[in-house]
Amino acid sequence: METIEHPSTLAQVMPSTRSIQLEASWQRVLAQEFEQDYMQKLRQFLLQEKQRGKVIYPPGPLIFNALNSTPFDQVKVVILGQDPYHGPNQAHGLCFSVLPGVPLPPSLKNIFIELQQDLGIDNGRQGCLQAWADRGVLLLNSVLTVERGQAAAHQGKGWERFTDVIIAQLNQHRSGLVFMLWGGYAQRKGAMIDGQKHLVLQSHHPSPLSASRGFFGQHHFSRANAYLGHQAINWQLG
Repeated sequence: METIEHPSTLAQVMPSTRSIQLEASWQRVLAQEFEQDYMQKLRQFLLQEKQRGKVIYPPGPLIFNALNSTPFDQVKVVILGQDPYHGPNQAHGLCFSVLPGVPLPPSLKNIFIELQQDLGIDNGRQGCLQAWADRGVLLLNSVLTVERGQAAAHQGKGWERFTDVIIAQLNQHRSGLVFMLWGGYAQRKGAMIDGQKHLVLQSHHPSPLSASRGFFGQHHFSRANAYLGHQAINWQLG
């Protein structure tokens, strides 16, 4: 997959790496964003946090993993999350996903329960969703970094505006996508999506606090595949 090195003005936006490799199609779509003042401020914030000894997740090379794994013109489904997991060895740049061997977080367990009830697919204890991303599922968090042990620590620092641009570009320049908006946060963020051009699936969040109130039984996976037709997603991991 072709990648382009990020412009030097933001080559160090991620505190754990000297340069950013961004997939070529996303680089073309987002190049101007990296020159905006809000992104410069975000870069400075991340650098200052590192200088203060803060541990930031995911590791620098994986912050843009969702974009690098799913090129702009290959996106079929978009799943919106909020911010990365803040525990060690969990976040790797894909929403709801954890690295191989890491125990399944509660929300992901419920996603798998719904998937099994909907399509009969049992993904067991495999919590790494990289295969979904490689097949066209953009697993996008609204906020792309977090401080260790501090949920939502990087909200309101600029990432939300950046990921709004991603959604807006997909909405405008692609058609026939499926957007899965789970919970009020994702639904508010996805308010710009044109339901005439795309399939918008909304439900409660899969967290244990709300899954039984309207996430289970919504059949989003089978509905997405019916809409996509011959481009249906293989949701089986491994």
